[in-house]
Amino acid sequence: MRRLIASLCLALMPLSAVAEDVTVFAAASMTEALGEIAARFTDETGTGVVLSFAGSSALARQIAQGAPADVFISANADWMDVLQADGRIVEGSRFDLTLNRIVLIAHDAAMAEVDITPSLDLGAMLEGGRLAMALTEAVPAGIYGRAALDHLGLWDAVAGQVAEADNVRAALMLVATGAAPLGIVYYSDAVSTPDVRMLGVFPEDSHPPITYPAARIVGSGDAAQSFLDYLQRSPAVDIIAEHGFWAPGG
Repeated sequence: MRRLIASLCLALMPLSAVAEDVTVFAAASMTEALGEIAARFTDETGTGVVLSFAGSSALARQIAQGAPADVFISANADWMDVLQADGRIVEGSRFDLTLNRIVLIAHDAAMAEVDITPSLDLGAMLEGGRLAMALTEAVPAGIYGRAALDHLGLWDAVAGQVAEADNVRAALMLVATGAAPLGIVYYSDAVSTPDVRMLGVFPEDSHPPITYPAARIVGSGDAAQSFLDYLQRSPAVDIIAEHGFWAPGG
């Protein structure tokens, strides 16, 4: 009888009381960090987290077209600005989650580190191979990389040898598998992948600041806000740092 009463109570429980999953659309460069954080969040709260990773541009377009996301974490402030201007972001929920840098990586573990300056002969380093980058007109990592190469006067010498990938993780894999000898990815990608060698970090003043804004999507529930709050305290902030990101202001 007690079991029957308990079952009836559950059946009559309002839908709002049933735990809701949180669907997070996030930049591909945050795959490992958010995977760990989501697992911790679920263990501690019982709320499931569904993670969808891709280039920020692709995710922003999907959200603009009505994709069922609760939280968006972009690797570029401009794409968050687009959604905010379109009324897709919950006012007051946006904040800067973390920062990143871009680096030059190689497949050859024996390659020497370099100073990334206007005198760098990047074309010669490629030895006829390809320079892997995320889409330079759409994906944040590619946009930052192109901006840095332009700033340093290196773009024209290698433009014809650039292999563009749909997102930064795809560019990383081109180098990790040896399909491209060199690539430009985020610092966080390079330190998390043993199959590539980091040759140098691009000067901070060679590209716009690499900021990762996070926000709730209009129509999301309390669980989405709980996840955003969780991202801003330990252990989440520690996990993000462990994966090669910087805290804003740090």
